[in-house]
Amino acid sequence: MRAAAAAKSRGATTGEDVVVSPMPGRVLKVLVAVGDGVTPNQSLVVVEAMKMENEIRATRGGTVAEVFVTAGETVEASAKLVRIG
Repeated sequence: MRAAAAAKSRGATTGEDVVVSPMPGRVLKVLVAVGDGVTPNQSLVVVEAMKMENEIRATRGGTVAEVFVTAGETVEASAKLVRIG
């Protein structure tokens, strides 16, 4: 249970390489683009939920293969944000 909560606070993943939103909210900023190299714990997307900005971070390094959201978009909990290849 603690591991799941810790993953949510950092930026949860499904499978090995898709970063998802841990909460519903509005995408304020997308900080990466397809082809960008990322490192573990690097900020990828900023989601606003309940008037708080939450930086969603990479849980592993790699290259951004796909970005599923744009700034201003509303997302649900577990919505795909970025795929790291």
